[in-house]
Amino acid sequence: MSVPLQKMSQESGEMRPREKASCRESPSAESEGDLLDAYSRAVVSVVDRVGPAVVSIVTERETRGGKTLPAGSGSGVLITPDGYLLTNDHVAHNATGITVYLASGESLSSSLIGTDPATDLAVIRAYGRDLPYAELGDSEYLAVGQLAIAIGNPYGFQSTVSTGVVSALGRALRSRSGRLIENIIQHTAPLNPGNSGGPLVDSRGQVVGVNTAIIPLAQGIGFAIPSTTARWVFSQILTHGRVRRGFLGITGQVRLLNRHSVHRLCLENIYGVEVISLEPGSPAAEAGIKAGDLILAINQSRVECVDDLHHFLAEWPVGMKVTLTVLRKTVVQTFNVIPAEAGVVA
Repeated sequence: MSVPLQKMSQESGEMRPREKASCRESPSAESEGDLLDAYSRAVVSVVDRVGPAVVSIVTERETRGGKTLPAGSGSGVLITPDGYLLTNDHVAHNATGITVYLASGESLSSSLIGTDPATDLAVIRAYGRDLPYAELGDSEYLAVGQLAIAIGNPYGFQSTVSTGVVSALGRALRSRSGRLIENIIQHTAPLNPGNSGGPLVDSRGQVVGVNTAIIPLAQGIGFAIPSTTARWVFSQILTHGRVRRGFLGITGQVRLLNRHSVHRLCLENIYGVEVISLEPGSPAAEAGIKAGDLILAINQSRVECVDDLHHFLAEWPVGMKVTLTVLRKTVVQTFNVIPAEAGVVA
């Protein structure tokens, strides 16, 4: 006959049946629950902090006949308590009337302060006081894999939220104007229709990007203009009413250099930018640049595509002299050019 297992009571010395071990969650299950709670708390905290600063933008355009028609809508994020907000250029472009709706449902009359099609950013002023606002962070410190939270206010619905991670940094994307937007943030937070212009936020509740576009046929891929670019555009528009960029006045295309010329002249380039045409009276034309010249460098910074010129001129002060290194037929020459402001010189 089988006998139940027993154990001795240390206090009474009596024999009693062994108690069954209690069922407990494994350490791994507990840690998974803790992680989920921490993740949820982080997202909820960020939404509570930033959500009230995310607005819905409704635009109108006036037709030639004087009629006012709905033009579009999108999201934006307030970054000052007196109503300045960031959104996309393609949300606000050519709008003749703008209404901003807060997350609370309150509507504010607004005006367009300035746009920058080259980065797909725009600044709008919503007229109000002591408004909720979000803090611009520093996108330079982003790391692939960190939490990314996309918040929008599409069509007036309060704070739609999606989460993901930063999946890549340093991407490039063409803007509506054709310029290359550099250092784009790629992330996996799904973007709902109408979320254009809404913020991409990190786990500390700081805005690290402005969501700008999705690839229609690639699920789960979103893009955001980095906050460092947004801060620069914002300051330029507030200071000058526009973003000032240098202008040379050339039309160019990429050209593969002759291998013999590369070796004979000890060139570092494989490609150059061939000048196809010049605008009359432009800085490049005044400096002596001619059609057919191959631009190899600007201020000794190698140039192998038109985007290299755009990138340099975007950061170079307007009106300050630059040196273009040019291959003209078989001779390397240098020319001093004083860039004018883009959009000002005819």
